[in-house]
Amino acid sequence: MILKASQRGGGAQLARHLLNDTDNDHVRVHELRGFVASDLHGAFKEAHAISRGTRCRQFLFSLSLSPPETAKVPIEVFEKAIVAIEAKVGLSGQPRAIVFHEKEGRRHAHCVWSRIDARRMKAINLPHFKLKLQDMSRRLYLEHDWKMPQGLVSRNQHNPLNFTLAEWQQAKRASKDPRAIKQAFQECWTVSDSLKGFARALKERGYYLAKGDRRGFVALDWHGEVYSIARMIGRKSKEVVAKLREPDNLPAVDLMRRRIAEDYTGKLKSFAAEAANEQDTLLEEFAVKRQTMTDVHRAERENQRLTQKDRRQNENAARAARLPRGLKALLFRLTGRYKAIKNQNALEAAQCERRDRAEMQALIDRQLKARRILQNEKRLILHRVSVIRRRLELEMRDQRLQIAGVAPKPSGKIKRARRREWD
Repeated sequence: MILKASQRGGGAQLARHLLNDTDNDHVRVHELRGFVASDLHGAFKEAHAISRGTRCRQFLFSLSLSPPETAKVPIEVFEKAIVAIEAKVGLSGQPRAIVFHEKEGRRHAHCVWSRIDARRMKAINLPHFKLKLQDMSRRLYLEHDWKMPQGLVSRNQHNPLNFTLAEWQQAKRASKDPRAIKQAFQECWTVSDSLKGFARALKERGYYLAKGDRRGFVALDWHGEVYSIARMIGRKSKEVVAKLREPDNLPAVDLMRRRIAEDYTGKLKSFAAEAANEQDTLLEEFAVKRQTMTDVHRAERENQRLTQKDRRQNENAARAARLPRGLKALLFRLTGRYKAIKNQNALEAAQCERRDRAEMQALIDRQLKARRILQNEKRLILHRVSVIRRRLELEMRDQRLQIAGVAPKPSGKIKRARRREWD
């Protein structure tokens, strides 16, 4: 189970994010503990109000728990993990909120604690919480026999394709998969040993090295989108400068944009626009299917919830009818039979609760399986258009070589890439 956490403020913004049912197929507030408020916005406002009595600005500790995509994880596993995590980092007994999200066929949970100890009116310090969470994540993978990511097996083998929200938004503006963009930059960095080699490798992928205003080395794609080299390859700026030296001899961003505009012909741009339009059309069709499935799944869950509610009320009434009243109740209390009936009722109520949870979990698992099948359609759409874009990038490279008077000599990989077309 991947665990990501941060100390933060902005309770209102966080509540809006957690309750966002536009980007998520399903959203459910599972628990509010230690708050007077009965809703998420009110709970975080309450935490903020208490924090005003301290100097703490990052009064919340926000954690996301993401199990493997195809794993069937009951609610009890999430709850047990959250209890262990709060004990590990030192937040046991603190007010908390648990919210479940489902998106793209995957289910994950968010847990948010208040860091303010209301009795002492001090913020709870959370030293080395990232290392502690990494250790907990490793333990959860081993405990449930899940396939562990290489980044948890060894700190030096972390997944290089992780990207931040800013990188995702930047990739979204360029209508590309952020993982593919980041992988392209990292491959270029790995195979090059100098500024010229790195610039050449980037240019073959359709990116142009330039000098940024504040970010040192940057690259531009043929849309004019600017990418920070250090951020895309996951290195510090000092490491980039140590390998590439200073960017003083590189063209500025504006100059490079003009060069790129001159480089590309309207023909290739029209091809790229056609590919983008095709992707948009296919993604619009996918969005309709996704919304339809989401509506059906929400209706199924609501129907299940109401059915279980009615059954629970009937069962509670039947159990309550077992308890005698009046003088008979007094007699039953004196003989101990009243307590025996109450214990039996409590045991049956707990069994019914477990049954209801199991039924709801079975429904969720079935819906997640259907959602993952639908999500594969989107992956195929993105992959197909990605192949077309790659071919266009190769054609653009060949054109530039021809203009320069150099005959392109594609390698075996490039030839195979050109033949990789989807019907």
